Amino acid sequence: MTTAVRSRSMLTLAEVCEELAISRSTFYDWRAKHRAPRCIKLPNGDLRIRCSDLEDWLYDREDAA
Repeated sequence: MTTAVRSRSMLTLAEVCEELAISRSTFYDWRAKHRAPRCIKLPNGDLRIRCSDLEDWLYDREDAA
């Protein structure tokens, strides 16, 4: 798998916040309360979210609405 393909399958925290129209602090609050989508913590401390995990998380929120 090439780097370009891998990078498209994961989103940065900024991209997720933009997609959800929330602030970074809101995301971290959700994460602390175990309400955020699953994250991958990179060795440098940055977070990445798999597109599939975000879609699954959104689907679960839809059922709760």
